[in-house]
Amino acid sequence: MIDALKKISSPSVANAIETFNVRPRNQGNMSSEIRTLFPELGPLVGYAVTAVIRAEPQPLEGHRASTFGWWDYVLSIPAPRVIVVHDLDEPRGQGAQWGEVQANIHRALGCPGVITDGSVRDLDEVRALGFQFAAAHISVSHAYVHMVDFGLPIKVGGLWVKPGDLVHADQHGAVTVPAEIAPRIPEAVAKVEADERKIISLCQSPTFSADALKGLYKQIRPGTY
Repeated sequence: MIDALKKISSPSVANAIETFNVRPRNQGNMSSEIRTLFPELGPLVGYAVTAVIRAEPQPLEGHRASTFGWWDYVLSIPAPRVIVVHDLDEPRGQGAQWGEVQANIHRALGCPGVITDGSVRDLDEVRALGFQFAAAHISVSHAYVHMVDFGLPIKVGGLWVKPGDLVHADQHGAVTVPAEIAPRIPEAVAKVEADERKIISLCQSPTFSADALKGLYKQIRPGTY
């Protein structure tokens, strides 16, 4: 299932989810500033491992999460694991938690990438590693970045993400995939794209006419005209 989802773009995944009527169409998607930085690596797909960070103030005594505890928690989530991070700073992105070192550590822990409303850096090195960044900001410094907590529901890009949620991200953005329909997404995508292909083929045909397009819409999209 994961391999199949990696071959599908996030807009196609979103279109497919709509056909199941399991949630409103304006839910389940992160805001547009969060998108993958390395489109050539393909979609980022996996199960969410959640955390919250800060970078602007220095860590307060007792307000810094255990690094070793975090690594143990990461391994408790099924692979592939996608790290999902909320930055508590305002404005966000004042210090990059994610760079070459963290990418290597988490790749070794079975994570193909990270989604964050905070910042990242070391783009050339991380791209070469094959680790995917989906981020809202880029920063030259890590400032005082530190993890505050992990393993809790977090809101990233306007979307609540729970530990273990299936997430899909590419250069268009990020979407959560309801577990109960996830195995059926590829089939639903094929059906949606078949109808879209009929419309596109007609529009590119030398015999195109508005009347023919209207007739096709009545056939494949009843009630939408």
